[in-house]
Amino acid sequence: MTAKEYLRQAYRLDQKICSDLEEVASLREMASSVSSPQLTERIQTSKNYDAPFVRSLEKIMELEDKINKEIDLLMELKKEIRSVITSVEDTDERMVLKYRYVHNYTWEQIGIELHADARTVRRWHGKALLHMVLPENPITI
Repeated sequence: MTAKEYLRQAYRLDQKICSDLEEVASLREMASSVSSPQLTERIQTSKNYDAPFVRSLEKIMELEDKINKEIDLLMELKKEIRSVITSVEDTDERMVLKYRYVHNYTWEQIGIELHADARTVRRWHGKALLHMVLPENPITI
């Protein structure tokens, strides 16, 4: 695994959590909506005594448990990434890595924060990746 692949994991996991949160919001909306009555005759051999929204609530609880585990993993990963970034000696390189991979800033936002143009920021980023030392057993997603 390259340094860049290692650092990108936090962004990808963050995106996955956001996607799961959107899914939970959608499920909550479905669970709270009123279903229309069935006017046609249904023949059913076994009766389901659960309310229709119960399945949605079960899915919501399962997904929320999954999200909580992903958030815990993200926090551990970011903690490890911060410790790796602090090992980079040059301040500019360290700040580029921190803004990019901990705060998820765009290149333009990093340039504004560091008062540098895009080429300089990318050059610092490239050097920082070369100076970075990955942990022996890094967290992988």
